[in-house]
Amino acid sequence: MRLGIFGGSFDPPHVGHLLAAVDAYESLALDRLVFVPAAAQPLKVGAATGTPQQRLEMVRLMVEGDPRFAVDPIEIARPGLSYTVETLEEFERRAPDAERFFLVGADTLGSFTRWREPERVLRLARLVVLRRATTVETPSFAEEGELPRAPEGMEPLVLETRRVDVSSTEVRARVRAGESIRGFVPDAVAAYIERARLYR
Repeated sequence: MRLGIFGGSFDPPHVGHLLAAVDAYESLALDRLVFVPAAAQPLKVGAATGTPQQRLEMVRLMVEGDPRFAVDPIEIARPGLSYTVETLEEFERRAPDAERFFLVGADTLGSFTRWREPERVLRLARLVVLRRATTVETPSFAEEGELPRAPEGMEPLVLETRRVDVSSTEVRARVRAGESIRGFVPDAVAAYIERARLYR
């Protein structure tokens, strides 16, 4: 089984997340892609504005009815900060024979060496860096950030995803400004944000 694991704050999840997941699913020939919303990320403490349960529910709404995707509350159910190494250890325990791919945005590479046990992260799953495709020449992986050496056959991959210029920060700002977020997030997520009066 080829298993993709896509972590993040998802505050809120938006169409960029969804399209990146579709690109990863297809390009890596995954059997399943699991979204893992973080409870409290060590390098983003105090930055999230939706509660863990609200963000979990929004991700569930985003992928509802799509058999390619699943949502796992593992980090929200676990007390304390969300460490990727612990999450990947649990996925290894659950599915020891699965070929695991851990999906991250290119913007996270600068902080990767400050993660807990980054060397072990690279042993537990193959790191896949999601980078928005551009019309300019793309830099080599080495230029994206210095990473610990991965085991042979587990070298990180760079996956070019379609360019979607939308971010969670922009969505939150549009809500605060009273602007429409239709088209920025799935309709079910937009309706949830409205009902819960999030980001106001």
